[in-house]
Amino acid sequence: MEPLDYQHVIPVAQEDSNARTAFIRKTYMHVALAVLLFVVVEAIFLSTDFIVQAGLALVSGGWTWLLALGGFMFITSFLEGWAMRSTNRQHQYLALIGYVIAEAFIFVPLLFIAMYYTNQGIGLVNQAAVLTLFLFSGLTAVVFISGKDFSFLRSAITVGSFIALGLIVAGMIFGFNLGLWFSVAMVALAAGTILYQTSNIIYNYGSTQYVSAALGLFSSLMLLFWYILQILMRSGD
Repeated sequence: MEPLDYQHVIPVAQEDSNARTAFIRKTYMHVALAVLLFVVVEAIFLSTDFIVQAGLALVSGGWTWLLALGGFMFITSFLEGWAMRSTNRQHQYLALIGYVIAEAFIFVPLLFIAMYYTNQGIGLVNQAAVLTLFLFSGLTAVVFISGKDFSFLRSAITVGSFIALGLIVAGMIFGFNLGLWFSVAMVALAAGTILYQTSNIIYNYGSTQYVSAALGLFSSLMLLFWYILQILMRSGD
């Protein structure tokens, strides 16, 4: 697996309009395919009893859920890096598929609880999905219409992510609930990440890196969905 030479990668922003249009179309087509695959894999997971039980056991285990989240972060970070570094398109697709499957598993307990232990059930999940896609589309439009480079958000996103991770770990260790406002703050963080990632695909990705770009956007989309769903679940209590 040869690493990409980033010094010789021409950002798609410097390509002609046809190349930019093709790159953006391919990127968002792959995001859509990743979402579709997520839905299919999630449906299989939720209909498989031992996977559901494993997911619920992780949530109820405290330390086991913390370890599961740590493992999820390690795996997804590795897959994102692999997709970025590899010049082999098959490796990039494997990374994207692996990322989707990992996301589907980590979502099992949240979606199961939302579907079977809330008053609205599947309707709540659908509502969260619609709100997520609406917000994602709006943020994407902001980047493309304004043409602004949002790379300056990187430091704030990094700091915010470490603070959020620290609060999650502290909540699990000391047994306190992070509450509704934490989920609201995480939606804001996810929104900033989408602005950054959308800008990033234009200004920092080459025209052949659309699979890697789709992986980054998909990860931000799922983070947004996770916390919007949590907000709706809390507001429905």
